[in-house]
Amino acid sequence: MKHIPWMVVYLVLLLLAGFPLPCAALDNHHDHVQDSAQTSAINPLVEEMKTLDNAFRDIVSAVALSDTEKVHAALQSMHGTMEKTHEGMRTGTVILPKNASRNKEFIERDKKFHEKLNALDRSVRRNNLREMLRITKQLLDGCVQCHQTFRK
Repeated sequence: MKHIPWMVVYLVLLLLAGFPLPCAALDNHHDHVQDSAQTSAINPLVEEMKTLDNAFRDIVSAVALSDTEKVHAALQSMHGTMEKTHEGMRTGTVILPKNASRNKEFIERDKKFHEKLNALDRSVRRNNLREMLRITKQLLDGCVQCHQTFRK
């Protein structure tokens, strides 16, 4: 039997334990919306988080199972979401629920996060499981840090 990297075991245990992933802990997606006027319009940040929530669930499971095709497919669902969020921030349809004055910081973090998603996709194409695991953990850490800073 091959040596199983500790991260695979960790990810599988998280999934089996039903541990709510920070990116997936968006049961009330409308917490991202600051006022009721915004709830009637499509909020690109909420849509990005919903898409990320679904994608990340698939990514964690697929990385744990070394299913590169499923990881790649999940990553494809994220295309264009960042740009819509950033445009919404520019036009005022997106207001951060916490630290709203730190838009530039949020945008930079979001760009870096999406760069990390691209790095994950590159590691998938190289079939580099160790790198996939490392990047997936970094992405998960990024979710936690961003939510601590910008989500109520």
